[in-house]
This record gives sequence, C-alpha cells and structure tokens, in this order.
Amino acid sequence: MDDRITFIAERLRGLRDLLDISEEEMARATDVSLEEYREYEKGERDYSFTFLFRAAGRLGIDITELLTGEMPKLSLYQYVPAGEGLPIERRKGFHYQHMAYLFKNKGAEPFVVVARFEGDDVPIPYSTHEGQEFDYVLEGEMRMKVEDHEFLMKKGDSVIYNASSRHGMAAAGGADCKFLAVIIKNT
Repeated sequence: MDDRITFIAERLRGLRDLLDISEEEMARATDVSLEEYREYEKGERDYSFTFLFRAAGRLGIDITELLTGEMPKLSLYQYVPAGEGLPIERRKGFHYQHMAYLFKNKGAEPFVVVARFEGDDVPIPYSTHEGQEFDYVLEGEMRMKVEDHEFLMKKGDSVIYNASSRHGMAAAGGADCKFLAVIIKNT
C-alpha cells in the first residue's frame, strides 16, 4: 500500500490511542462500520476525503495534521501560489488542493478541486459531513446533487448547502471541472 496511507494510518491509530478513544467511537464518528474503520487504521483501505475530515474533527485536530503529521502554524495569513496547495488524492476521479493547510484555527477549509470527466450519465455518489459547503465552478461544468435535487452548474455558478445533507458532484459536458469548495465549520 502507498506510504502516505501507511503514515496516515499510523497517525490515526496513535492519536486515537493517545486520546483514549475507542475504535467503536471512531467508527461511529466517521460513519463507517467497525470493520471498515479497522481497515483504515491498519492502512489496508484508501481514505475518502469525508472520512479524513470526520476523523480529524473527532480527534480535535486540523485535517492537515492528520495528512502530514505537522500542525498548521500561521495565524496572520497564508499565501499559496497557483497550483501549490497541499495535494490530496482521496477520491477516485477527484484531485483536491488544500489552500489553507498552514493556517491555524481556520473557520473554513478551502480546496481547489478538479473532478475528472467520466461520462455524463455516471451515477453521482453521495457524501455527508458536518458544517456547510460552498462550491463555485471555476472551469467546466458540474452535475450537482443535494438530496433529491440535481442541477447543472457552469463557470461562475455557485451553491451553498447544509453538508450534513446527502450531496455529490460529477464533471459534466465532456471535460474536467475545476471548482472551489469551501467547507465552513459549525461554530
């Protein structure tokens, strides 16, 4: 398995042990079965973004710390040149770049996401997580679903929604879609 997955698994297990959180509690917090959670913690399963976000939330750490082992240190500002966000490959067909990975005590998690075009009639998998999410299309087109509502988003379109609602997206129109996704934490 990929070294990055192994390192994340070690951090996940170590932090859970340090904080005296049971595997069962982490499975509930990440909304996976106990068996799936144990596979994640052993590094036998690749991580979804939703799993990582939920796990970091339950552990009380920034997702950056779970991914890299380093705590964000900046508090005044963080400048990130184009294309130099922290890369996260955590969902088939989606490439995330965390745009505030060094900034501490964030009230939101901003990502530039590229969704690979896989076909206009590909099923859209749902996910859920805490907080709200704001998505803004930078390039291309995106099929968006929030619960039973599906709509097509084009360059310049945006949507905000309660992220605990089932939601998902897929590139549309024959090309990849690049969008800004901002996860706003509950306060």
